[in-house]
Amino acid sequence: MSSLPKQRLQQLSEQLAKPAEDPGTFEDIPRIRKIAGDPAGQQGKVVIITGANSPSGIGRASAHLFAGSGARAVFICDFADQYLQVHKRELGSLYPSVDIHARQFDASDESSIEQVVREALEKYGRLDVFFANAGINISQQRFYDASADDFMQTMKVNALSVFLAAKHASKAVLKTSDAKPYPSGSIIATASAAGMRSNAGPTDYSASKAAVISMMQTCAYQLAGTGIRCNAVCPGIIETGMTSKVYEMARSRGTERKIGQLNPLQRGGVADEIARVALFLGSDEASYVNGQAWAVCGGLTAGHPFVPGKLA
Repeated sequence: MSSLPKQRLQQLSEQLAKPAEDPGTFEDIPRIRKIAGDPAGQQGKVVIITGANSPSGIGRASAHLFAGSGARAVFICDFADQYLQVHKRELGSLYPSVDIHARQFDASDESSIEQVVREALEKYGRLDVFFANAGINISQQRFYDASADDFMQTMKVNALSVFLAAKHASKAVLKTSDAKPYPSGSIIATASAAGMRSNAGPTDYSASKAAVISMMQTCAYQLAGTGIRCNAVCPGIIETGMTSKVYEMARSRGTERKIGQLNPLQRGGVADEIARVALFLGSDEASYVNGQAWAVCGGLTAGHPFVPGKLA
């Protein structure tokens, strides 16, 4: 092997050079593949997370991080509920001091959002973090072949759910007590790199995620002076339930290493990497981060498309 290929091999990151370790299983689902240990900084906080059912999803990974960092209570919520109780048992076994509540509802249904927020206030007298993570991606067609019904359903689940979360969570986060003498808290919404740049998703999905970014920016200003921060996290290609078919097809063809090859890290991400950004945005360490669209995409949105190895 010549010196140049050797040098390139030596310069590969750990994530590219080493195969991912098997995290094992809990009951019949894989444990979360984590990139680091449990952090700290959420002591006593009450957290609501939507879109938490998928075993490989950002919601589940976030619930583990918030619970592991000292939250008092975590509500894991989703329209689908086949794994919610499994997640609750796993979280309870790992973090017995944290109250875990599993709730099944449609995140775009206002009465359901209002109810889970009210429940948090009634049980704990406070709400500190609402992570509006629920989302779908229905259509993979070009926009002129897509249906209006699919477009509106995507907007309902991806964008209306964020509006409702911000509407009701903001009122709850304003509530004060002896333990929380001043209003403060964090509303986080999952957008996407597709909401920032084109060619990262179909039209309806991209439009819904652009709306999420706009809402978080607008809400941040409408909540000026309250101590409530509103931010959007914008993942790139992440292995979740939503992208599982892409990964399965790539693995069957032996081309998994091509996923994410256009970003500077040259790999796809895992849910834990997005969850850690959500955890930071929900923490006091992010006290001056507000109204932002935080890209977590391996650098994809930092530049224009290019062919690796062909730069002048």
